Amino acid sequence: MSSLDRLINNKAIQNLFVWLFLFLFLMSTVKPDNKVATALFSIILLAPAIYISNLLILPFLKKKVIAFTGLFLLNTLVFTVVSVGLTNMVINASFEWMMFVKYLAIMVLALVFAAALKMTRDSFARRQQLKEAELELLKAQLNPHFLFNTLNNLYGLAVAKSDKLPGLMLTLSNLLRYSLYETQELRVPLHKEIQYLEDYIALEKIRLDDQVSIVFENNVENSTTNIAPMLLMVFVENAFKHLHVFEATKSHVLVSIEEKNGRLHFECSNTFSNSEVQHDYKLKKGRSGLGLMNVKKRLDLLYPEKYDLQIDSRANTYHVKLILAILH
Repeated sequence: MSSLDRLINNKAIQNLFVWLFLFLFLMSTVKPDNKVATALFSIILLAPAIYISNLLILPFLKKKVIAFTGLFLLNTLVFTVVSVGLTNMVINASFEWMMFVKYLAIMVLALVFAAALKMTRDSFARRQQLKEAELELLKAQLNPHFLFNTLNNLYGLAVAKSDKLPGLMLTLSNLLRYSLYETQELRVPLHKEIQYLEDYIALEKIRLDDQVSIVFENNVENSTTNIAPMLLMVFVENAFKHLHVFEATKSHVLVSIEEKNGRLHFECSNTFSNSEVQHDYKLKKGRSGLGLMNVKKRLDLLYPEKYDLQIDSRANTYHVKLILAILH
């Protein structure tokens, strides 16, 4: 990011620019002789109401419209009364309803304009963050290390002239096609994401042979609903990356996905060794290059307040549980 971009994105500078613009606007419109003092006084009266509205009241608009409306009106009335009272004290005048109505109109216009400006700026910032997250997603194509191992396994099957080879070659082709092309869409049908998981797990089964119990449970009935591409994949990749194969007991990778009550329930677990540092599992990037931190950012952007993600470890098992609102 260039120095100019950093300056433009700086919130303090953005606020300063808006207030400077408002100050110059007031300077050009007010009639009193002392225009500078009048403009500064007006800004002092408007600033507290605007910041309270934008920072404390505006967030209610997405959650509770009635609460937002009530708080917005209360904020407007309180600071209108305060503004009228302070103005009358300065000019030593008595209360007039016409002055109250004028101040009320100015306060409403200022608060609406400030709220619209903030919502526009926040929307732009979210779009920028989403673009960055999607750029990371475009990099989340199959890792060369995974491809290397898979091709080695396929080569072994070719030498042995196994009947499994054609089907597995097709599976690998489907994985490449999905990671290269489907990920360019903002959302994809759920059945495509599920098929991608199945293909990936099928190739991992070849690599691990019979050393690990690998189970994938698909209980989704309506798989035409949409989901962000490769959103679930990082959890499955991490499960295999951090999988520990025990000699005494059977290691496992369990993946399940189902739809109920308008929500998608996804769970993934794998055995691990106590020698691994647990927080590394949570923070390191998966094989695809799309780490858990990036997934959380994508969830916040695409499913704000519409998901529940839990990651924990117990009894030599990592467990991920994601509940996601279904988007049609």
